[in-house]
Amino acid sequence: MSNHKSLLRYQNADQSGIIHSSPNSETSERDCTEQHWRFLYYFNVYRLLIGCSLILISWKFDQTNLGAYRYLLFVYTAAAYAIFGCLCMLLTRLRFSNLDRQLSFQLVGDILFFSIMLYASGGLQSGLGGLVMISLAIAGLISQGRMALFFASIATISLLLQEVYASITIDFYSAQYSQASLLGMAYFAVAWLAHQLAKNTVRSEKLATERGIDLANMSQVNQLIIQELPEGILVIDEDGNIRQRNALAETMLNLDSANKQNDSLKVSELLPEFVDLLSGWQKQSMIEHTEILRISCTNALVHVRWVPIQSSMRNGAVIFLEDMGRMEAQLQQLKLAALGRLTTNIAHEIRNPLSAINHAAELLQEEGVENNIGTRLVNIICDNTRRLNKIVQDILQLHQARVSNPSIINVHHFIEKFLEQFCLSEKTDRNRFNFIEGDDRQISFDQDQLNQVLWNLCSNALRHSTKQENSIQIKLSTDTQKIHVILDIINDGPPLDLQKSKQAFEPFYTTAPGGTGLGLFIARELCETNQATLEFVENPDGTQFRIKCKNIMTSYE
Repeated sequence: MSNHKSLLRYQNADQSGIIHSSPNSETSERDCTEQHWRFLYYFNVYRLLIGCSLILISWKFDQTNLGAYRYLLFVYTAAAYAIFGCLCMLLTRLRFSNLDRQLSFQLVGDILFFSIMLYASGGLQSGLGGLVMISLAIAGLISQGRMALFFASIATISLLLQEVYASITIDFYSAQYSQASLLGMAYFAVAWLAHQLAKNTVRSEKLATERGIDLANMSQVNQLIIQELPEGILVIDEDGNIRQRNALAETMLNLDSANKQNDSLKVSELLPEFVDLLSGWQKQSMIEHTEILRISCTNALVHVRWVPIQSSMRNGAVIFLEDMGRMEAQLQQLKLAALGRLTTNIAHEIRNPLSAINHAAELLQEEGVENNIGTRLVNIICDNTRRLNKIVQDILQLHQARVSNPSIINVHHFIEKFLEQFCLSEKTDRNRFNFIEGDDRQISFDQDQLNQVLWNLCSNALRHSTKQENSIQIKLSTDTQKIHVILDIINDGPPLDLQKSKQAFEPFYTTAPGGTGLGLFIARELCETNQATLEFVENPDGTQFRIKCKNIMTSYE
């Protein structure tokens, strides 16, 4: 425990947020001093009330012993005591001198004034000696037990001297030394109890301060841990109010600056699709549950884990949000990094024999082989050589850093030119493509990379289409706010089922014989490099892929 406290005391509050113990100790001492000054002020209010009450009682009630021996002396002393209380209130308010000196001065004044009033009232039978006991107890608590026994001894000596002086000056007065001794013992007992109570109070305050530092440190540590977690965290109460969240959760929920400063957010406002599930979990009293949901505000696929605080929802719950796309991207990066190291080592081992085979085939072809079988074999060698070389190039592209050199592209003109080149290169009819034109739109995209993306999508569409007229549709449009340019490539072939659509963008997954399974993956990577997206769209009439880019002309409209 001591090592733990020492560790916390030497943390840097400015860098880590951990609370340093020394400033808190000073703050605690300052707060205690202010509290003691306030108690001393209230003690002076008590003096004022006691002085006024004694004057009123001696004036209205003749049966009391107050002022029985010398009434005017008693009244004047009680009035002086009330004035003394007002003066002490002023000195306390002005913080004149320090606390201990003021308290000593005031307690000595109490003993003096009450001794005179005891004498004026005829001794201990007046009952005023108990008021000194109250003053000793209060002073002992305010001073935290310091000099409490000393003041008790002064009060006892004053009480005995008052008895001696009264027996000398008052006729027919018998000194009550035994009662005075018992009262003096009571003074010491009260002072000792006040001293012990003050010690316990100081010990409790010190322990509470240390516990407060520990709790504050633990709170800061928890906050740092929550902020650094790789998951989004939402802490909600039983009413669904979000009490705490980390930065990753704000990013996943797309909270703007206004919402970030709002402390009264509800989970139903941020995750409406989560409300029904949460209510179902509450009714079933489930300890923990997980679900995979798609957040509507960011269209992100999230693994949601809900854990109630303690054993039920009465104390709220903690919601963990884990980005599935991020997990898949990390896993994919690991696989591609391993693949990159492998392909870098074996690429030249494959390319060297390919180059030799291709060169030999070209020499064989130049010799003018007249046998048709020989010509066909040469073509087979050349085709397979080119295919193997393309596979190596595609694999090498997986781990290459993609640098975009974007330029402003008129999408309408670019697609028209692209379709001419594509149909000429692939030796296919132009009428198989139906370009549905929209308004002229401009986007920022690397031309070579956009050409590669469209080439891959159109090749896949041509391969899986019926190859009839208008089998492939290319639609150019914008969204409702005209913020994004949308380019859809649709073929009339069999629609892609949901299971295959989830794997379509995975590397090395292909449904075409002889395919590498890298085309769609590289196409999506190129789109993301140019701040665009490539996604699969469900279509019962065929297979549809959509490219969404920023509309450059939006700022001019």
